[in-house]
Amino acid sequence: MRRAGRVVITALLALSACTAAGSGTAATAAIAAQRSGPPTPTIAGCALFPKGDPWRHDISHAKVDKHSAAWVRTIGAHLFLHPDFGSNPSYGIPYEVVPKDQNRVPIHFTAYGDQSDKGPYPVPPHARVEAGSDRHVLVASRNCHLYELYDAHRSGKGWKAASGAVFDLRSTKLRPNGWTSADAAGLPILPGLVRPDEIRSGHIDHALRFTAPTTQRGFIHPATHEAGSTSSASAPPMGARFRLKPSFSLHGYHGAALIVLRALKTYGMFLADNGSSWYLSGATYRGWNDNDLNQLKTVPGSAFQAVHTGRIRHG
Repeated sequence: MRRAGRVVITALLALSACTAAGSGTAATAAIAAQRSGPPTPTIAGCALFPKGDPWRHDISHAKVDKHSAAWVRTIGAHLFLHPDFGSNPSYGIPYEVVPKDQNRVPIHFTAYGDQSDKGPYPVPPHARVEAGSDRHVLVASRNCHLYELYDAHRSGKGWKAASGAVFDLRSTKLRPNGWTSADAAGLPILPGLVRPDEIRSGHIDHALRFTAPTTQRGFIHPATHEAGSTSSASAPPMGARFRLKPSFSLHGYHGAALIVLRALKTYGMFLADNGSSWYLSGATYRGWNDNDLNQLKTVPGSAFQAVHTGRIRHG
């Protein structure tokens, strides 16, 4: 909101100055700047989905979901936000950016082939694999598609993986209901990462991704897959969207942490997988300032609220 406020003030001052100078063209440009909204998030030179896509919805004024308090308690109101990334290369999820003509290789699916997008995928032979059991491989192609694998391993001239999904960055189309992706919720992973290039730009203009230990058997679009262990309405479903409360003060926060928290107030974060409470996903990057990121660990779960973004679906 502060960023938007500065845009409005700048535009009005420019408009005033232009009016005094009798410059109608410049005044029109000032008004256009005021109306232009936030910058378009990008990856691999492509817009990170069209303007109307859920990942880019401003939810700062969205209605609080009736289950919000219960869902926050289930995740842990007295636990704290935790950046699941840092300067240690064993943390975070790496990704690759490849050219349009990147060689495509075969993908053999070992578990969820019936819910996976068939290969070949343009995954480089030495693509970085996420440390840990999930072993995600994420590729952003300059052909404006994302290619994501779960439990990926090199295999001959290609890769084998438990599941995989392809997302067209130019489309708002969701995966079929009931289908997983490389993520439990059926969502793309890469759009939900805190990335160093966006931190350097000074703003994040899309929702982020986080995990919770107990989830309901159900999902809310844009999620398309459930991976819960309970039917209790007190547990959040996949795709539940949480924002940092408007009343939560950002005074004293700085650097990357402040940029992340502003994004969480405006765009929030999707529950995308089962895992530790309030673990926020980010890219693998040795250059992260851990002391800076540690500020996020002072934000309690009670500072979040779930917003209503649609009905819970099953199947």
